[in-house]
Amino acid sequence: MRTITRTLSAVFLLSLNVAAAPRAEHVFIISIDGGKPAVIAESEAPTLKQIAAEGAVTWEASTIFPSITLPSHTSMLTGVGPEKHMIRWNAYTPIKGFVKVPTVFSVLHETDPKAVSGMFVGKMKFRHLWLKDSVSIFDFGGPQDRRPVAGSLEIEKDKKTALQVANQAIPWLKEHKPRLAFIHFADVDTAGHAFGWHSPEQKAALKNADQALSLVWQAIKDAGLAESSVMLISADHGGHDKTHGLNIPDDMLIPWVAWGKGVKKGFTITEKVTTYDTAATALWLLDIPAPAEFDGKPVTSAFE
Repeated sequence: MRTITRTLSAVFLLSLNVAAAPRAEHVFIISIDGGKPAVIAESEAPTLKQIAAEGAVTWEASTIFPSITLPSHTSMLTGVGPEKHMIRWNAYTPIKGFVKVPTVFSVLHETDPKAVSGMFVGKMKFRHLWLKDSVSIFDFGGPQDRRPVAGSLEIEKDKKTALQVANQAIPWLKEHKPRLAFIHFADVDTAGHAFGWHSPEQKAALKNADQALSLVWQAIKDAGLAESSVMLISADHGGHDKTHGLNIPDDMLIPWVAWGKGVKKGFTITEKVTTYDTAATALWLLDIPAPAEFDGKPVTSAFE
């Protein structure tokens, strides 16, 4: 009887361990800043289109209003709308401090302080999302420190290209194999403001971002992570003329693509997807409970 009891106990504990296993060991959130679906459709972006065809996709996901970079990315990485995260400005403004709600990175760190994670960004304003001890590395053209810029109200000039960001991220990804990483490509938005959405120059910028995406995708494969990872690829907003920020489809519609472990192949997502669902999906994949205040929900229909 004792032998049977021990055996049943072992089986029960094993089942608990199996149930507790994450759906993915690694999650990579990749943002193509200003990546309007209609521009993607018109552009040479073979890597993104291949990933979308192999995985699960909707070209009709929604960002938040106001549809501008920092508030939108804050929702993407905190799982809540602007009325909760309260970041409504759109430049690096050190005097305003850091986001006041948890990010996916701080939630991961609280759950597993030893988990490796990183942010590789093309715009300095993402420092506002860099909560203390939340990521293993914050890279903006190189690893950054946390020294404040005393008295600075607004700083937002310097940007890094998608290839610069990818080249910073790739060696680190291969060496450290993070559980969670965010990679941000700024080129499409930069070209949109300079030349207009749908302009030849913006389409060329999208091609460059797609090449950077290809390098990151290959690095994930080279690191032996493809079978245990999920990529979530999206954008913060679209645009019209040389701007964005309005509550109109041109500005509000964004792509949302999932590829990797457990993702349905060649699947079109028909449920409504909002940018804050990205944070919820990332935590769900890592088997980490989302904070109760999350507005986002995991996009479970995209997965087996």
